[in-house]
Amino acid sequence: MPWLPRGARLAPPARALAALTAADLPSGKKGSDNREVTGRRQLLAVLASACGLAPVVAWFAGGTAAPADAARRFPIEKSDDAWRAALSPAQFEVLRRHDTERAFSSPLDHEKRSGTFFCAGCGHPLFSSAAKFDSGTGWPSFWAPLDDAVGTTVDTSWLMIRTEVHCARCGGHLGHVFSDGPRPTGLRYCMNGLALRFEAAAPSAGTPPPARGV
Repeated sequence: MPWLPRGARLAPPARALAALTAADLPSGKKGSDNREVTGRRQLLAVLASACGLAPVVAWFAGGTAAPADAARRFPIEKSDDAWRAALSPAQFEVLRRHDTERAFSSPLDHEKRSGTFFCAGCGHPLFSSAAKFDSGTGWPSFWAPLDDAVGTTVDTSWLMIRTEVHCARCGGHLGHVFSDGPRPTGLRYCMNGLALRFEAAAPSAGTPPPARGV
């Protein structure tokens, strides 16, 4: 299925609905007509009701990942209003509402300088440029984070089972990790560029900090 991210698995109910929902999943391209999307969802709801799957479709319609951990406390916590004041609208949607930026839209996907990638929300160091690679997916990708940089949770949004990645200091949503990356870890941390801030290494600073797993 071309719309299914590599490394993601469909939750059991989705196998019967995959062909109908594919057009509504984020694909890196904006829909040409929102009314068509709405119509497809309405049709899906009718068919799902007939099949007894209405609760599944209601769950799917939200289209957002669960928070990093509603009960977990992070070293940096702010109200939504405070986050909105500190972030751009697009950054807020990604970091605090688990949105996904359009593929190939981030300049950081093409960033090749030596340096460090920080959380755009709180400034926590997340990834070294030494672990960055070109995955061809359209999102900045890394084979390992820095030590104690990120946390993970199970994400069952969009009727898929994925591993969500968030900042260990503020809980901001970064992206997902898949098991189809290069050596030495075999992992692909597929990150939203909007969730990251890059700082190039100073000429005299030498090699950036090593990534975990090196």
